Amino acid sequence: MALVANEIEARGRFEHLDPIGVIDIGSNSVRLVVYEGATRSPTPLFNEKVLCGLGRSVGSTGKLGQQASARALEALARFRAISGILGVKELKCVATAAVREASDGSDFIRAGERVCGAPIQVLSGEREAELAAAGIQMGFQHPDGIAGDLGGGSLELVDIAGGKLSGATTLPLGGLRLIDSAQGSIEKALRIVDNELGKVDWLGRGKGRPFYAVGGTWRALCRLHMEHTDYPLRVAHGYSLKPKDALEFCAEVRKAKKLVGYKGIEAINRARRETLPFGALVMERLLEHLKPSEVIVSVFGVREGVLFEMLPAEARREDPLLSFCDDYAKLRSRSVEHAYELCDWTDVLFSAAGLDETPEERRLRHAACLVSDIGWRAHPDYRGEQSLNVIAHAALGGIDHAGRIFLALTVYYRHAGVNKDSDEERGKDELSDRLKSLVSKRTLRRARILGAAVRTAHMLSIGMPDVIPYVGVAVEKGRLALKLPRALGPLNGERLRRRCEVLASLLGLGCEIVLVD
Repeated sequence: MALVANEIEARGRFEHLDPIGVIDIGSNSVRLVVYEGATRSPTPLFNEKVLCGLGRSVGSTGKLGQQASARALEALARFRAISGILGVKELKCVATAAVREASDGSDFIRAGERVCGAPIQVLSGEREAELAAAGIQMGFQHPDGIAGDLGGGSLELVDIAGGKLSGATTLPLGGLRLIDSAQGSIEKALRIVDNELGKVDWLGRGKGRPFYAVGGTWRALCRLHMEHTDYPLRVAHGYSLKPKDALEFCAEVRKAKKLVGYKGIEAINRARRETLPFGALVMERLLEHLKPSEVIVSVFGVREGVLFEMLPAEARREDPLLSFCDDYAKLRSRSVEHAYELCDWTDVLFSAAGLDETPEERRLRHAACLVSDIGWRAHPDYRGEQSLNVIAHAALGGIDHAGRIFLALTVYYRHAGVNKDSDEERGKDELSDRLKSLVSKRTLRRARILGAAVRTAHMLSIGMPDVIPYVGVAVEKGRLALKLPRALGPLNGERLRRRCEVLASLLGLGCEIVLVD
């Protein structure tokens, strides 16, 4: 059977997008990610990695291991076949530290290009740093800080400020490289790390600014911290730690003689565990130099950077969160037009009710409106719970965990209700309660108000466009007034009044529904 793309488009896909594949040949893993298309909010159609360990012995022998090379070439052959099945029109292949430093790296590249049927670009250390920074720009809204990408063979550092990059630096501090160079000794590795970081004269720029941590070892360290602290939201992207907490945890992992039995270690891939103490060491010493305001984990890196650079300038300037939510609304909501009407309608409501907002809070409110109807196909009793899980764990960019939880709780309340005494509240689950503990009282109140507002609006619009724009909203004499055109008068039923009352009570107001000419 020929391995060709199926010409029948699946529902839930954008037909106008051509899949793009990126193969990243790293010092530890070889990975293929196929994206739905070149968009500001990229959605992976397929994601697979093989831990090959190409860089395991480059530091000591100067060569790629034969077994590792064979394993990598086998992975490339599989990835080529997968790309054909998925109809990939453009396949980008990049190789990093191990291949660029090995004396037999060029031989591997020639063999790899024959196997995968596409040219392989060997990235310089500086170029790798730039692409990692471009990945941060893809995954965050207006990032400003120091990005560090820790691979198996090297550590890339770059300063991101005002959309511009500077100071791109590469250091031989990858996890496998350190194990090799230090002969498995953490004490020797500590001296190597301090010596290499001491050569970078611009690390002081990181003081009081975020540090963006990229790379599989640091993501695994993040997952271990989540397991260790029983953090309820198991999403790495945007996970933030205070520098003091990060330093203490890294020191604890570094000092652990063996991670067997360490709380949460079973959640970490066995092949990744050996590099964890060395990755923790590098982060610990780097944070001592940078003195950042926070540590933010990113799942966006070199591969997303390749995609980001393919976008036109106008697309790069788009908001990654709102772009994702717009796509989601188009794919899963009953009406994307209605979703945007909710943005405008809640603008009026929040203004009339005197609810002050920061620009970021307004942005999150609009994002929540866009995804507020994605669970309409689920069973009514479980729409709240299912929507909360989908949004809380979605591949969102341009948002921190507090914002992600706000979106999830808003849509949960939109379906489940916010009045615990109401017989309409459904879908209550343990996760929603645990997520509430991670956000401020202000954020929680805003989620309840917005959820109740969208819930009220849906009693009028039934999720369809061209209704809500004709419903006025005002605050008059201490009462929330919904003003319905007489043509919509028959919609004024008991359930609408009940939902309006809940919304009004959250605002500290009375409620009335008025018919107007």
